[in-house]
Amino acid sequence: MTSSAVQQGNAARRRIVGRRQVDSVRHFNRFYTRQLGLLDKGYLSSDWTLTEVRVLYELARKRNVTAAEIAEELQLDVAYLSRVLARFERQRLIKRTLSRTDARQRHLALTAKGLAAFEPLDRSAAQQVTEMLTPLSDSERIALLSAMHHVEGLLGYKSTAASGYTLRALQIGDIGWIIHRQALLYAQEYGWDISYEALVAEILAGFVKDFDPCKSAAWIAESSGAVVGSVFLVPAAASVAKLRLLYVEPAARGMGLGRRLVEECIAGARDRGYRTLTLWTNSVLVAARRIYEAVGFELCKEERHHSFGKDLIGQTWVLTLN
Repeated sequence: MTSSAVQQGNAARRRIVGRRQVDSVRHFNRFYTRQLGLLDKGYLSSDWTLTEVRVLYELARKRNVTAAEIAEELQLDVAYLSRVLARFERQRLIKRTLSRTDARQRHLALTAKGLAAFEPLDRSAAQQVTEMLTPLSDSERIALLSAMHHVEGLLGYKSTAASGYTLRALQIGDIGWIIHRQALLYAQEYGWDISYEALVAEILAGFVKDFDPCKSAAWIAESSGAVVGSVFLVPAAASVAKLRLLYVEPAARGMGLGRRLVEECIAGARDRGYRTLTLWTNSVLVAARRIYEAVGFELCKEERHHSFGKDLIGQTWVLTLN
């Protein structure tokens, strides 16, 4: 038998799906549709079907979208989508405008009435998920979200399949590894000396010693079983927290991981009732500073100092949490 024939045989065997596997997927589908109330006549206790709410969502989050783009995104039959849009138009929830670049196309957008109809649905959906996640601990939530990202990646959802990482809670061994990697990376990239390693070790020893899940948190990024980034949230005062020790491995840069870690830290601070989030960094850390500025932090203080064997400009950034 030729090697190509062997490969084809192996591929055929891999494509065989067992009945138990099918039953397991169907069982999960039944669980999740029940969990989110997708079988209810009116989704989110409204007069709208799930499909109609999803179309409203697409119109709310995108500008200058066409019916064809919505049909492709939601994998909807074009004729069915046309009926949904016609109903919205009769109710004056949407408006159509002629494309400036292609006279054959019309762009869709929600009217003020359409936005008013969508916003309570959006709030209800967010509240439903909040209630589902509330009983879970931080580590359980991270495990759940990581599993969801993994499922999306395996089934080919392009926006998450390309991410290449998952987030999880702190585990035994992470602290030592993060101290080790941050010390090496900052020595290699900026020439910082061993005193920076001592600082990271001191910060993380304090984090573990004083850890209170109601006040502190850690997010660890993992790819193929290896830690590729992390960030820590620690209390600074009754209503003030600090973002500390953001780092991303060189091999994991360019995937949006740094920003994702910062956004998780911000959300974690809000969840814990903090009103202000601060951080201290140095001007040479350009990529990190760009992330902080992009998510809303404001630079409020700069000062020159000599640390880690280098002359540096320290910066304090502040974000007011709503």
